[in-house]
Amino acid sequence: MSSAAGLDRAMVEQIVRQIVLRQSGDASASIPGADTPPELVVSISARHCHLTDEHVEMLFGPGHTLTPEKPLYQDGFFAAAETVMVVGPRRRMLPTVRVLGPTRPQSQVELAFTDSISLGIDAPVRHSGQIAGTPGCVLVGPHGVVELNEGVIRAARHVHMCHREAERQGVANGDYMKLRIESDLCTTVMENLLVRADDTAKLEVHIDTDEGNACFLDAATKVELLKQEPCSCHESH
Repeated sequence: MSSAAGLDRAMVEQIVRQIVLRQSGDASASIPGADTPPELVVSISARHCHLTDEHVEMLFGPGHTLTPEKPLYQDGFFAAAETVMVVGPRRRMLPTVRVLGPTRPQSQVELAFTDSISLGIDAPVRHSGQIAGTPGCVLVGPHGVVELNEGVIRAARHVHMCHREAERQGVANGDYMKLRIESDLCTTVMENLLVRADDTAKLEVHIDTDEGNACFLDAATKVELLKQEPCSCHESH
């Protein structure tokens, strides 16, 4: 006897519907609980740098490519085995700054406020990629040296999500949200999280080490995203 004989008609129709939707490209059709809101991940982004292909070769040798060491939460991104020394004015330096991959069209160094103080660099708060007019620094690798005329920033807090999750949250790419971090020690609300929405991103907030320490993220009992009304203060970010 066929095993399908024990299934009622509604169950059979549901299975067939899932197969048809999956074949048409709707990956969520075969995932139980696909309509369930994803878990919010809040990650502390420590100091790091992004490099161009050219700068990778200048720092680590001709033909060198980044060596993935640890995958990051977002698919396709990784912490590389490679590190560089970041040197600021008056020879102040951070000796081991991790390189993140893959490579980018522009090299960029992302620091926390305390890092920028240590280097003696007045790094502005910017969103990733918005480096025009920012301070530069010197990068030192095992093969060579790169002098950046610009590219040192304090990365503005932001939240990654897919378009489907953005729709569920009632926001769109480029909007801003609030992050509420609840704990017994110090409940905190962070404003001005830029929404970065695309087709594949997982729901994840990025804050820097200073922000994570200030809100005592390790002791958080609950984190949640809240909608934020637009205001003109975002124009300079």
